[in-house]
Amino acid sequence: MTDTSKYHLQKGTSADGPYDLLVTPESAGWGHSGLRILTLGPGQAHTLHTGDSEILVLPLTGSCTVTTDGRAFELAGRTGVFASATDFAYLPRESEALISSADGGTYALPSARTERSSLSARYGPKEDVPVELRGAGACSRQVNNYCLPGTFEAEQLLVCEVLTPGGNWSSYPPHKHDEARPGEESELEEIYYFQVAGEGGFAYQRVYGTPERPIDVLAEVRSGDTVLIPHGWHGPSIAAPGYDLYYLNVMAGPGQERAWLICDDPAHGWVRGTWESQDVDDRLPFEGVTQR
Repeated sequence: MTDTSKYHLQKGTSADGPYDLLVTPESAGWGHSGLRILTLGPGQAHTLHTGDSEILVLPLTGSCTVTTDGRAFELAGRTGVFASATDFAYLPRESEALISSADGGTYALPSARTERSSLSARYGPKEDVPVELRGAGACSRQVNNYCLPGTFEAEQLLVCEVLTPGGNWSSYPPHKHDEARPGEESELEEIYYFQVAGEGGFAYQRVYGTPERPIDVLAEVRSGDTVLIPHGWHGPSIAAPGYDLYYLNVMAGPGQERAWLICDDPAHGWVRGTWESQDVDDRLPFEGVTQR
């Protein structure tokens, strides 16, 4: 039986220093993906050293200024994760940045360990973030594709957000990406960081493996919780009725090609074919977000 606590990090249990959440490759027991959640009060600032990783500064709530290498990126941010997509900043490895906020806010800092440093710090406008409505019917969800191949250049890092209306299922059919199979599947470690709308809101996250690589997680998640996915099939992510669900996905792996290739669990992949006869949930897109 899997030790679920190893993979389900409840809010506050992985706080460290200035971070509400600190997941490093070492703490996760893998090689590449990481995530920090930073909260700043009004007028506060934080100095960030990227070390051997590339990092995004992605506002969850609030605005901030990211100053690095003599440049300042003004991030307008947002009032909350369900309000809109956001602008963001990219920081390469071996760089230093000051994150400051006049009014305070909370910021996700997804990261990927990389040996390459061919890119410079730069700004990602909100208007350039592709917003996708994926699935149909009770599997409808919204995906904000910040930093994926074809949407924003990075060395190894892959980042998106998924927003699921209450009562719907996302990350479904269950899928995996833990083997390097050219053109079919890429090897990626993944982090899910959750927010749930509404007081007392909750959701469920399923992760399960193969006989050769077992893992068995069914986690009841709440705002601020995190689930680590080193391998195996993951999904569904189930939003309880009445409570909209948000999660931030952070992925990275050892492959030299930056790719997001998945394969469905063959027991459930047929579900995709049912979407053709269903409409997308009319609660999507979430208010303030325009589909692109």
